[in-house]
Amino acid sequence: MDETTFKDKPVLNIVHLQGSMGSSAQIGRTEGLQAGVGRNPGWEVVYRATGDFTQVKGKEVMEYVLTQNFNIDVLYCENDNMAYGAMEAMNVAMKTYGVDGDVKIISFDATNAGLAATLDGNINYNVECNPLHGPRVEVIIQQLENGEKPDKLVYVEEIAFDAATITQEDIDARAY
Repeated sequence: MDETTFKDKPVLNIVHLQGSMGSSAQIGRTEGLQAGVGRNPGWEVVYRATGDFTQVKGKEVMEYVLTQNFNIDVLYCENDNMAYGAMEAMNVAMKTYGVDGDVKIISFDATNAGLAATLDGNINYNVECNPLHGPRVEVIIQQLENGEKPDKLVYVEEIAFDAATITQEDIDARAY
């Protein structure tokens, strides 16, 4: 799922569930959404609030959003936990979501449960936040202990999973 997914929609209404304000994940994920909104004049964030990266707050915020009768096309959740809470709220309100629903869900972290929800078609697009940094940090520590200078910038390899293409094999191949 990319920007072309919505090319036939002249207006795209987005609800944005932010993580804990000021955290690096919240800042980066918010900047990513804002960049997309900036490139697409028909995209509008109709509501934004923090869900503090928790399922409970994600549910509370989505319950409020659903009482406001926004026309929601996309729910942009800055982590899987908030997406689960938002899905709970939408289930109670009988609001459809996911591949076959009215609201498309974009989430972050690609936890095992989040990937299962993507495979099931409940989350449309799930962006990985690779937690396997231990070996990389160990190499940096060894370099420092040996008087070496580690690279100033190191990029973490991460991928995104689309409900249209994810397989059980993709989930089984994750080391977390």
